[in-house]
Amino acid sequence: MSARKGKNEKDGATLVIRREEGAEHGHHGGAWKVAYADFVTAMMAFFLLMWLLNATTEEQKLGIAQYFAPVNVFGSDNSGSGKPFGGTDIVSDNSAVGRAGTPTVPQVERSYPPDEDRPDEGEPHQAIFAEGGAFQNRFDTGGRFVAPRTAGAGGEDATEGVFEPERELAARAAAEAEALEQAAETIRAAVTEDPALAGLARQLAIDVTPEGLRLQLLDAEGLSMFALGSSQPNEAARALIAKIAPVITRLGKPITIAGHTDATPFRSGSGVTNWELSADRANAARRLLVDAGVPEARIHGVSGRADRDLLLPADPRAAANRRIAILVQRAAAPPATPAMN
Repeated sequence: MSARKGKNEKDGATLVIRREEGAEHGHHGGAWKVAYADFVTAMMAFFLLMWLLNATTEEQKLGIAQYFAPVNVFGSDNSGSGKPFGGTDIVSDNSAVGRAGTPTVPQVERSYPPDEDRPDEGEPHQAIFAEGGAFQNRFDTGGRFVAPRTAGAGGEDATEGVFEPERELAARAAAEAEALEQAAETIRAAVTEDPALAGLARQLAIDVTPEGLRLQLLDAEGLSMFALGSSQPNEAARALIAKIAPVITRLGKPITIAGHTDATPFRSGSGVTNWELSADRANAARRLLVDAGVPEARIHGVSGRADRDLLLPADPRAAANRRIAILVQRAAAPPATPAMN
């Protein structure tokens, strides 16, 4: 004992060794445990979210989104019984409780956002002009008005007053055809009642075609509308065009003019063909119509057909093949005639 004491008390100094418990393990307190617990909780919540996104259907996701959507639970519109949510909650009526008693996501049929906020292309549109859908205007994929329906007694749809595009188109076509027929009769009467033009009545052919009102100024043997081989109109052509111009002006419809010749060719080397002659005569008729009061903007086309559309194909050189055709076009196409089986 004395020897050991002497060693520690060398040179009369006492050596004191102090040991701190746990110092060799590097202990820094317990704060890291709290941070680690928060991290584990966050990771658990994250993986739970990933699982829910993978395990739920689109309708269930929609139900969750709508459930957590902001809503004024204390407003008068949302509390029919004076309590939040109308006095009910998501499990009070068992509508959102599964067989095991755990809340389930309610199934909904609405899309989110609502379809009315983003109408699909090509789908028929409906415009409701009365509460509860009592009156609706329906449109087809082309945007045409189909049928307004009003609710009748007992809730059934009343068919009275149903508007069909086909019926309207047919009515307009019929009214237009009647107006064209009346214009044709007016022109015939004006020509026959004029002593100066009565002899030319047989050289004016008038008919109503599917394209519109067609007026044809025809040549006859010894009575031509233009000088032979020329585009200069004679007095007969000027008088007839001046007579028909006021009537077709009142119709207010587009006009096209086509010139026609017979099959008699020009001399070789003359540099002129029936194409030039028919086009020049049609343009001469256009000038006469404009001079007689037809607005220039109403003329939608002038063409030369040469001998490609003969009036009398059996006699290609007949005088009647030389003509000017003035077409007052229809605005509404006539209804198609059903095919016969």
